Amino acid sequence: MTNSTGSAAHVARPLPGAASDALANDDLLPTTPAQRRWAWRDFAALWVGMVVCVPTYTMASSMLDQGFTWQMAVWLVFLANCIVLVPMLLIGSVGPRYGVPFPVLARASFGVQGANLPAVLRGLVACGWFSINCYFGALALHGFLNVLGMGLVGPTEGQTISNSQFACFLAFWAVHIWFIWKGPESIRKLEVIAAPLMIAASLALVVVLLVRVPPGQLFNLPPKVVEGGPRTWAALTGLVGFWATLALNIPDFTRFARSQKDQILGQAIGLPIPMALFSMVGVIGFSASAILYGKAQLFPDGLLTQMGSFAAGLGLLVILLANLTTNVAANLVSPSYDFSQVAPAKISFRAGGLIAAFIGLLFMPWKLLATSGDYLFTWLGGYGTLLGAIAGILLVDYYLVRKGELKVDDLYRRGGEYEYCDGWNPRALVAFGLGVLPCLPGYLAVSGAIDKAALPGLLLGLFDFGWFFSLAVAGTCYYYLSTRKK
Repeated sequence: MTNSTGSAAHVARPLPGAASDALANDDLLPTTPAQRRWAWRDFAALWVGMVVCVPTYTMASSMLDQGFTWQMAVWLVFLANCIVLVPMLLIGSVGPRYGVPFPVLARASFGVQGANLPAVLRGLVACGWFSINCYFGALALHGFLNVLGMGLVGPTEGQTISNSQFACFLAFWAVHIWFIWKGPESIRKLEVIAAPLMIAASLALVVVLLVRVPPGQLFNLPPKVVEGGPRTWAALTGLVGFWATLALNIPDFTRFARSQKDQILGQAIGLPIPMALFSMVGVIGFSASAILYGKAQLFPDGLLTQMGSFAAGLGLLVILLANLTTNVAANLVSPSYDFSQVAPAKISFRAGGLIAAFIGLLFMPWKLLATSGDYLFTWLGGYGTLLGAIAGILLVDYYLVRKGELKVDDLYRRGGEYEYCDGWNPRALVAFGLGVLPCLPGYLAVSGAIDKAALPGLLLGLFDFGWFFSLAVAGTCYYYLSTRKK
């Protein structure tokens, strides 16, 4: 399928007759040279478009709400994204070389049928993020309509979302269907257009707030006092988990890259520094809202609605655009491929995206985001542990077990090298379980399902290192099971 150097120009698209109908469709087959048009600028724009979003803003404001200083919050954001960039580039390198998406790559380690497990888990996480971003977009739309004088009401006591906010949620959700229907190329065009606009709007908000609040006052607010103090390692784990999603399915995008250099350079430029810089917007917004209005706002729509000016209305429109670009690229492309993996003959990219969108309706993000701790530790830390184990298995299988060599034809047929036991690789399943299960008690305690006091400190502490622990343990176990003498 490739020449000896793995050059993208020599990757051939398998003929339909060479692949099993149960394992292939046009969206899952390797990309052709003609489809590989993404330059480094496109990847940088993709990342800037995904970085500049309300969840990034909320990530920084949540850390301040959890007792971190602004300096520590920004440093941890930068460090976490440098860490997650490593598996991002390593897994992403599969895209330009072989042209396959993440669910197909997972067949090499989990089996041609077992790949359904990581694909569905990744897809469900994306559905959750899709729902969260729709909620943020709904809040921005709700605030914008109020700036226009609509007089819509927020939730009353005992509510987490009002009827008008829920109507905005459904309206913003519906906009995404168009991009699902148009496919990945429409996403690239959207990101290239939207990224500069969002950067300009973010800078404008920062300038306005710095004019209203002296920097000396803004950056010298005492940190919030929280019981037990800031949880540094748990926060770092959650921050790494923020993009642990894309670290898995990044081949869904890099398979369209012109070269390895384009995907590496574009991602290195577009991820760590923009994340740290945009987290500053969350820091400034959180602190300024506390000073100006007496209540620190976790979400930017709350701050902008309080400001109530024409400029604030434009800012709310930019939030809508920011959430749309992030949501489509980060949270619809992946599940579109992931759910297609389950039944390729019946589920296309479009059908997979529609399934993801409708599953997203079943999540209740207004409850998930009720507190900063729920967002930072329960959501980010929880799914980061799951995805860390998958990343560890994929990396060890591709780089240490297979030395970067894949038999692409066998990824699309039964009975080949990746058949294992009826399509499932027991070694991957055992390694995944050993990486994830020790962290489960800690997750249940953090999420409130069980009493923290009843849990030994060691088990509770494991969850604070969830992504790191599951990646290392699952990867190590997989290597041992795959290379030991039989």
